[in-house]
Amino acid sequence: MADPLIQVFAETLNLPEEKISDATSTDNTPEWDSLAAMFLLGAFEDRFNVEFSLEEITKMRSVGIVREILIEKKVDLS
Repeated sequence: MADPLIQVFAETLNLPEEKISDATSTDNTPEWDSLAAMFLLGAFEDRFNVEFSLEEITKMRSVGIVREILIEKKVDLS
């Protein structure tokens, strides 16, 4: 089954899904720059119907961290 979070990252960063994992981060993914981060935020909010605090946004430096934040918000990622 496809991972909806990985799908959002793949679509927004224009990368194949198989190149994205929870270890994918701003440090190891050149496509994930400051502009892409803004597009990702919008994509998360649209896809998962959530809003983020400034504190949450500043933590979002890897797919795994984004996943943890979404799970805390009770988003179903299955």
